[in-house]
Amino acid sequence: MIKDMDDVTPVVLAVMERTSDPRLRKIMVSLIRHLHGFIRDVSLTEAEFRAATAIINDIGQCSNDSHNEAVLMSGSLGVSSLICLMNNGDSGQTETSQNLLGPFWRIHSPRMENGGSIVRSDTPGDPLIVRGRVLDRRGNPVVGAEVDIWHASPVGLYENQDDGQAEWNLRGKFTTDEDGRFWLRTVKMVGYPVPTDGVVGRLLAAQGRHPYRPAHLHALIVKQGFKVLISQVYDPTDPHIDSDVQFGVTQVLIGNYVRHDEPYDGDPTLATPWYALDYTYVMEEGETMLPRPPIK
Repeated sequence: MIKDMDDVTPVVLAVMERTSDPRLRKIMVSLIRHLHGFIRDVSLTEAEFRAATAIINDIGQCSNDSHNEAVLMSGSLGVSSLICLMNNGDSGQTETSQNLLGPFWRIHSPRMENGGSIVRSDTPGDPLIVRGRVLDRRGNPVVGAEVDIWHASPVGLYENQDDGQAEWNLRGKFTTDEDGRFWLRTVKMVGYPVPTDGVVGRLLAAQGRHPYRPAHLHALIVKQGFKVLISQVYDPTDPHIDSDVQFGVTQVLIGNYVRHDEPYDGDPTLATPWYALDYTYVMEEGETMLPRPPIK
């Protein structure tokens, strides 16, 4: 029986403590303690509570086959970055190539040969040669790893957001060779604003925050015996490199996008200027589990 507000939390905690699964019990007990504590700390009003439940509903209603508002909100609150860093690099003790999955990964991008171009439609932009290497934590090459690459176009849109781009434009899967290497051609990406027509946009406006992500290249790397490596390599020249709206930029993920004004030895017909990105990804041993795609 509850007599007053001081009784609510102990009564609810007693129920949570009866949860049979130990991990779920730990999560639910901690959730109730922190959630009830938060409500008391800010003296949440009834009107604010109703607004909060409406916001939760809005997040779901804003999500569809090509957009995931919950993932976007998680990043905008720094939750995604915190969880990533806590669970990788010796539980946050060392640097890690892991980063945010983001809301635009698609699971069935086309398989390609190394050296191929992921530009599938007219996509103006400076050519970019990506040369990646995948190693384990002892410095050994990871052979036969599947490397799923994707990025936004030079106008700041992913292909599923833009009717002017061909299906699977700027997406492709490559396989590392005996030295753990993969390489491909694309166009240099730019930074872009996250969608602001939903709950996240309202939050950013209320806080006076900009909506921009710095330019980056996504990779999702899979090899049995290793944790799936989800990564982004950022362009340090981007004006928003120090104020990413998704709090994703870490020092180890700063890439070196080198400009070249001379012809490319591998293909003299390649337009100039062109850029080159060389980056080494480091995988950690562990259970191989693909994430659930945030969009279809």
